[in-house]
Amino acid sequence: MADPARWLEIFWDIQRGLPRQGPGRDASTRQALSLCRGLPARPAIVDIGCGPGMQTVALATAANCHVTAVDLNREFLGELSQRATAANVAERIGIVAGDMTQLPFAPGSFDAIWSEGAAYIMGVAQAVADWKRLLKPGGCIAVTELVWLQSHPPAEAATFFATEYPAMTDVESILAAVRACGYEPLGHFTLPDSAWWENYYTPLEAKLPALSEKYRADDEAMRMIETTRREIEVRRRFPDAYGYAFFVGRAVE
Repeated sequence: MADPARWLEIFWDIQRGLPRQGPGRDASTRQALSLCRGLPARPAIVDIGCGPGMQTVALATAANCHVTAVDLNREFLGELSQRATAANVAERIGIVAGDMTQLPFAPGSFDAIWSEGAAYIMGVAQAVADWKRLLKPGGCIAVTELVWLQSHPPAEAATFFATEYPAMTDVESILAAVRACGYEPLGHFTLPDSAWWENYYTPLEAKLPALSEKYRADDEAMRMIETTRREIEVRRRFPDAYGYAFFVGRAVE
């Protein structure tokens, strides 16, 4: 698309109103939190690229902590505010409109960094390296990333992601990047297939007919909608070939 602003407008329209902007579930958030060994009794956590904040609320509910939630999209932040109020954890969550590449926080501000389905925007290796300055000594980082689970994935899946996410790699490559950036891996696990569907693909797929009607005369928008439809179908056909994995590490000197 020639106009990046127009592309982003359509992208947000496709993503608008969903519980999540990527695979995830509260149980997986809690599981990753349990791997963050050595956190203080009331840790300060920053959730980078929080979106509408389902995982932000899960963190604030599961731990006696304060979560600073950061996202560029103010509409998502408004949804997070409503969600936090409904869950009675609004006092534990601070909301910041900001760019993950230019975070307005002093070095050593947080005990843990969280990012579900968003670090890919910078590239995981770049993100975990750049964000490390925000951690206190021995602080933890937890990110999710799309990875291949098979060394020789089906051709259809491989072809799709060669175009849509050519940086996609495997678990061992992400672990190597985490170590290279100065973290000790504390654990990793793959999200279950239900984490793709319950709060992401099922509601997203339900939106596509109305979006197709809305944009029926817009060729660029229709191509984006068709790519979304194909993405969902690839997942439906090849769930064992790839997945989202949580990676948890602790900063070392």
